[in-house]
Order: sequence, then C-alpha cells, then structure tokens
Amino acid sequence: MASGSVLYSPDVLAMALDLARWPMASDLPLIGEARSASCGSRMRVGIELDENGAIRRIGIAAQACAIGQAAASLMARAATGRAQADFAKAEAEIAAWLGAKGDLPDWPGLEALAAVRDYPGRHGAFLLGWRAVLQAMAA
Repeated sequence: MASGSVLYSPDVLAMALDLARWPMASDLPLIGEARSASCGSRMRVGIELDENGAIRRIGIAAQACAIGQAAASLMARAATGRAQADFAKAEAEIAAWLGAKGDLPDWPGLEALAAVRDYPGRHGAFLLGWRAVLQAMAA
C-alpha cells in the first residue's frame, strides 16, 4: 500500500452517494450483474440502448462498498452514448491499470479514485459497473 493514499476520502464517499442519481428502473430491458470474488460486492445494472447500440438510459442497484458505488457512479456519469466496444476497452484498460500496468485509463473522473490501485482487495468492486454493463450488452 502506498504511503499517504487515502481510499475513503470525503470526495469518494460523496461519489458513492451520487449513485442514487441512477436508480434501477423496472422498464430497463437489458440487465447485467457482476460480483466481486474478493469482497462479495454485487452490482445489478439495467440499460436501454439507442438505435446505434449505445446506452440511452442506465440504472444501477448496488450492494457494494463505497469504492464499488463510487466507481459505478463515475461509470454511469459517462455511460450515455457509449457502446459495447467503449465499455470493453475501458474495462480492459482499468483492469490492466489496477494490475499496475499502464497509465490511468481515459474515463472521465477516474483520477478521483486513483488511490484504489494501492488496495488490491477493492479492485473487484471497482470494476463491477463496467462488468455488469458488458454482461447486459451481451444479452
């Protein structure tokens, strides 16, 4: 763990609370779920796609730690208009970055959660939103 990195900062906790902006709605036609093997956090994501296969609407139900919720909030903020290839690229880049390979991926706001890289036990929770979206898009 890097000295001086603060995982549960006030900003991270505020981002976790911000997840309430994307409630799970019963009319979202595509549903995906993901679970973190390392901590047991779970996330359920519902999406509606536009005619081009990009996200039009998203809803999230999380049973996750604050890191999983904050990361899902960041994911949801930039989800509209993105297609499956965008999520696959982001998930792969984030996973590699968490494994100490490469620079911080180009997804809006990730720098606010950069400290998570120093906490391997939270990596699975961090990726839940992207993985649940990919599962929903594969349906």
